[in-house]
Amino acid sequence: MMPDLAVQSKPESLCVVRLSAIGDTCHALAVIRRLQDNWPDVPVTWIIGKTESALMSDIEDIEFIIFDKSKGYGAYKDVRRQLKDRHFDRALCMHASLRANLLCRDIAADTRLGFDKARARDFQWLFTNQRVPAAEHEHALEAMMSFATATGAEPRDLRWDIPLSASDEQFAAQFAASRNPLVVISPCSSQRSRNYRNWGVERYSATIQHLREKHDCNVVLTGGPSDLEQQYGETLSATGQAVNLVGKTRLKELLALIARAQLVICPDSGPAHMATAVGTPVIGLYATSNPDRTGPYLSRDLTVNRYPDAARQYLGKDVDELRWGQRVRHADAMDMITIDDVSGKIDAFFANS
Repeated sequence: MMPDLAVQSKPESLCVVRLSAIGDTCHALAVIRRLQDNWPDVPVTWIIGKTESALMSDIEDIEFIIFDKSKGYGAYKDVRRQLKDRHFDRALCMHASLRANLLCRDIAADTRLGFDKARARDFQWLFTNQRVPAAEHEHALEAMMSFATATGAEPRDLRWDIPLSASDEQFAAQFAASRNPLVVISPCSSQRSRNYRNWGVERYSATIQHLREKHDCNVVLTGGPSDLEQQYGETLSATGQAVNLVGKTRLKELLALIARAQLVICPDSGPAHMATAVGTPVIGLYATSNPDRTGPYLSRDLTVNRYPDAARQYLGKDVDELRWGQRVRHADAMDMITIDDVSGKIDAFFANS
């Protein structure tokens, strides 16, 4: 049986492993900030994915080692070269996946801290020597924050403090110049097999109309360069009621834009957590995934949650009968979110603003 973490005191050095995705690296940064707020003089090294590094790697008080998965085996060689002859007091293995687990093996550290066995996917327990305490029904941010707790870091106010350049701020400022509220809609999640997190384009169109006509909002569409996202952007901006920036922003520009917005609307995706990191409220659209686990952490009151309905409809079970985090993989599940659901959250937000 693996021992509990014995060293709950100031570490000499820390290495963090969290490669992806955007939302999860936002959670990881909050953990690192708590560690830094406890021990500001302890050096922190973060092994992070290449895409995610575009958002994080200019943070001055963290050393970044970038893992470029497109290089295949060469990515591991790059990391090993940078870790050669280095030793860390503690490694926080906050990413339980085969790719990340193999990297943990290459870190010379007295303590390699991983998830408890129930959450240590892809045999992570073989690559770590201590575990965080087991827990159930935690939000993903809370699950990662348990690494700070197990290491001995006292609770602190959540903070992220991702730097933005003058050019990023200038880019965003042009879309927030008027007195009208700026609402950013990022309509699509990442394109993966059987993902089913996207809401219907015609429903977004009705939502944009509601934002414009009832609340006099300026609406900006954002997203990546995939064909589906481009189609959403072109369709939703065709009437001239929204500015189409889909596929036209770097991650830093997107963060700057979100930071200037009064509100973000999106499904279970990275922008929800980017918005949380800069303090922008989020209306999250959730039916195929459980927002209690992956929703925008500071905007739970604004979240549209049809996950319980989708679980009963497509899995025949109540939420408490499901494995924590189980997805509802049905193409029609997001249709359970109605236009009125979202309009109601929008109205409630502006009524309380």
